[in-house]
Amino acid sequence: MTANLAKRLLPFLNWPRVDGKSLFNDLLAGITVSLLVIPQSLAYAQLAGVPAYYGLYAAFIPSMVGVLFGSSALLSTGPVAMTSLLTAASVSHITAPGTAQFVSYVTLLALLSGLFQIGFGLARAGVLLNLLSHPVLMGFINAAALIIALSQLPALTGIAVPQTDHFLMDIGHLLAKSDSPHVMSLAFGLLAIALLLGFKRFAPRLPGVLIMVAIMTWLSYATGYAEHGGKVVGDIPTGMPSISVPAMSWSATMTLLPSAFVIALVSFMEAMSSCKVIALKTRTGWDENQELIGQGLAKVVAAFCHSMPVSGSFSRSALNLASNAKSGFSSLVTAGFVLVTLLYFTPLLYHLPKPALAAMIVLAVANLIDFSVLHRSWQAGRDDGIAAALTFVATLAFAPNIQNGILTGIIFSLGAFIYRRMSPRIVLLGRNVDGLLVDAAHNRLPVLHEKIAALRFDATLFFANASFFEDAILKLERENPKLEYILVVASGINHIDASAVEMLRRVVRRLRECGITLVFSSTKRQVLDVVKRTGLAAELGEANIFASDDLALIALSYRLDRNTPQ
Repeated sequence: MTANLAKRLLPFLNWPRVDGKSLFNDLLAGITVSLLVIPQSLAYAQLAGVPAYYGLYAAFIPSMVGVLFGSSALLSTGPVAMTSLLTAASVSHITAPGTAQFVSYVTLLALLSGLFQIGFGLARAGVLLNLLSHPVLMGFINAAALIIALSQLPALTGIAVPQTDHFLMDIGHLLAKSDSPHVMSLAFGLLAIALLLGFKRFAPRLPGVLIMVAIMTWLSYATGYAEHGGKVVGDIPTGMPSISVPAMSWSATMTLLPSAFVIALVSFMEAMSSCKVIALKTRTGWDENQELIGQGLAKVVAAFCHSMPVSGSFSRSALNLASNAKSGFSSLVTAGFVLVTLLYFTPLLYHLPKPALAAMIVLAVANLIDFSVLHRSWQAGRDDGIAAALTFVATLAFAPNIQNGILTGIIFSLGAFIYRRMSPRIVLLGRNVDGLLVDAAHNRLPVLHEKIAALRFDATLFFANASFFEDAILKLERENPKLEYILVVASGINHIDASAVEMLRRVVRRLRECGITLVFSSTKRQVLDVVKRTGLAAELGEANIFASDDLALIALSYRLDRNTPQ
C-alpha cells in the first residue's frame, strides 16, 4: 500500500505531527468539549425519543469513527439537535415512542442514513448535496428550531399530552391545560433556564451547562423531585455499549428510506457548514466526499452500538476550535471522558431532572432561529423567498413529519430552477452613447436599425428552452417587416445541445426564405465547437459568426451601406 493510498483510506494519517504543546492543547480542548457533550448527549437522546444513555453511546465510538475517517480533524461528531428531531419525527409516525420497537427503528434509521452518506461519498457525489439550497435549508432550520423548542414544553411544564400526527394541535391542547402544570417541573425548568442564561451572561468561561446539571441533579435528589411526580433520567446502564447487528425489517426499511435520505442530507449540510468554518479559520483543506464517508461510517457504527444517528456539531466544533485544538486527538480525548462517565459516573445521573434537559435543548436551538435570513432570501429573488417561506410553513404544517417540509422545499426549488431554464430572459438590445449594446427597454433606447435587430439570450440553450428561443426570433421577424439581419449576442450561452442545433437549422432556413440573415457574435469557444462539429456553422455561414459585438455591427453596417443605392 502506497503512502498516498494509505492516507486516502485512513484520513487520520493526514493529521499534523504533534509535539508537546499541540498535544497539551488537544488534551485541554478534549476535556472542555467533554464538559459540554456529556449533558448535551443526554438532552438530545431525550429529543430523539430514546433512553438518555443512548446519547452517551452516540458520543463515544461514533464520535471516534467520525474524526478518524472524516477529512476535518476538528469536526466534533455526536448527537445534535436537528438530527435528533428528525429521528424522532421519522420514527414516531411508525410506532409509539418509548417502545422497544421505536428504539429498534431508530438504530435502523442510523444504519440507513449512514449507508446513504457512504454511497454518496464513494460515488464522489458530494456536489449533489447542493440540491438543498440555502433558502430551503434556512426555512427548514427556523421551523425545526421552533418545533424543537415547542416540543420541550411537556417536559418543562410537566403537562402530559398525547402525541398525534398533528404537532401544532398537540401544542394547542397543551396550552389549553396551561393552568394545571406540575409545579415542581415548571420550577425546575425555569431555574435551569435562568442558570444557563446567567452563566452565559456573567461567567461565559465556566462550563455552565455542566454546573447547571450538577446543581439541578442535587436539588432533585434533595427535594425528592422524583417522589413528587417529577420525571428524572433514571437508571443508566454502567459500562460500554454492546455491539450487535441492528434488527432489520423490510417493511420498516422501505418506510424509513425517505427519512433516511433527508437525515443524510440535512445532517451533512450541518457538518459541512462546520467544516467550512474550520477550514477558513485554520487555513486547511477538507474533502466533502471523504467527510461524507466519515459521517456515514459514524452513523453505521452508531447503529451497531444500539444508538441514534449522529452528525457534526456546529457548537462543539466551534468550541473545539476556540479551545485551540490542533488535531483530531482532541475528539479522542472527549470520547475517552464519555467512556469514563459510562464506566463510573452513570449512577450520579439518576436524579437528573428532565426539565433541565429540556431547558438545555430550548436554549441550544434558540440560536438557530433567525427570521432575517428569510427576509434576505426574498430580497435576493422571488423564487428564493417563496422557497424559504414555503419550506418554513410546510415544515410546521407537516410536523411531526418534518422531513416532508424539507422535501417540499427541495421539490419547489428544483421546479423553479427548471421553469427558469425553460423560459429564460431574452433581451432586445439597443446601443447607448458609449456604443455598447445594452437592454433597450431598461435604458429607453431605440432599436439598432430598422433593418438590424439584436438580442441577447441569457441561458444555456438546450432542449427545454429551444422552442422559447425560436418563438422569440420568429416574433421579432413578424413584428419588423423591414428586417434584414438578426444579431444574436451569444455571450450568455454557455452550452448548446443537439435539440438546440436542430432548432437553429430550422430558424436559419425560415429566415433565409424571408430574406433575413441570422448572425452570431461573442460566441463562447465550447458553443462554437459544437456549432462547427454539427455543420451548423456552414449552414449559418462562417462570415455570419463574429468574435465580438462591435465587429458584427461594423460588418452589418458595411453590408447595408454597400447594398444601399447611391
